[in-house]
Amino acid sequence: MKRLHAKSRPVDERDRRQARYARVAAKLPGVAGSKPPPASSPIPAPPVLNGAASTRMSELQRARLLTAAVQVVSEVGYRGMSTARVSTRAGVSRKTFYDLFIDREDCFLAAFDDTVSRIAAVATPAFEDEGRWREGVRAGLSSVLQFIGDEPVSGSLVVIDALGAGPRVLERRAQWLATLSSIVDQGRSEVKPGREPPPLTADGVVGAVLSVLHARLLEREDGSPVELLNPLMAVIVLPYLGPAAAKKELQRPAPKTRRTPPRPVRSPLDDLDGRITYRTLRVLAAVIALPGGSNREIAEHAGITDPGQISKLLSRLQELGLTHNQGRGHAKGERNIWTLTVKGHEVEQATQAQTAP
Repeated sequence: MKRLHAKSRPVDERDRRQARYARVAAKLPGVAGSKPPPASSPIPAPPVLNGAASTRMSELQRARLLTAAVQVVSEVGYRGMSTARVSTRAGVSRKTFYDLFIDREDCFLAAFDDTVSRIAAVATPAFEDEGRWREGVRAGLSSVLQFIGDEPVSGSLVVIDALGAGPRVLERRAQWLATLSSIVDQGRSEVKPGREPPPLTADGVVGAVLSVLHARLLEREDGSPVELLNPLMAVIVLPYLGPAAAKKELQRPAPKTRRTPPRPVRSPLDDLDGRITYRTLRVLAAVIALPGGSNREIAEHAGITDPGQISKLLSRLQELGLTHNQGRGHAKGERNIWTLTVKGHEVEQATQAQTAP
């Protein structure tokens, strides 16, 4: 009788885990009949993705956030850019945002650096391939104008929106302008001794060119910025090579404008139905790493310990058309076999292109 009236022992977390293990094990082939871990054994830490897969996840999320930041700034400016707006546009959680960036200024700075590096990637080789300063500046400037014509939103971020950003962005912009001024000031090497322009000439030339681009981007009129090449070159060479050289730049054949496909501003996952969480991406990476893997194998690789949760995440990827289950399921007593679909491969390839350096 005493046993009937005794207070039941409180169930702790370890007891709940053991009970859940027993319920799940009874349904899984190859696990049924196995003993749960002893109550005295420590609860194992969940496995994590390997370094390459984890880095890949962070790169993808970062790329999505940078793309979203550029889009948000183009619509509402830096003042209207908030972490909530950027996270929502990117389809990630605010926690993921703060895992990657300190604040909105840090995110904008990363987008600024990304855009400047892509401009430099096309302008620097064009400048260096020419033997003389004048032709090198012309080739580099032409590449910059072509870039802005193809990606006006990114051009506005660097030329216009950066002016209203935080002090760290303004400091980085000043460094960028100093680099441009040093390139322009190389024109001194072609000036006759005793006729060198004042030391601040290059700064004034760069400021004048940016002022023209600033006005053109604000107008948002049809027409390629490449049309400005001859007039801007006249402004650049005038203080170094004189009026005759400036006149020749104005009289040079009009540069040909070409329309190149703009860099995709949408993430490859943006068109999927619904928000893709960081955990969902971990599961997708696990399917990529373990083609033909079972629920349990994919869960272990993705670091997910809850069988119910891995089932939901895999079903979510299947609903999105990214994965396919080639197994017959537990109803037939057979394991699940998860592989990527054609759409899944396309998303994977697009993700590789987007997160590549």
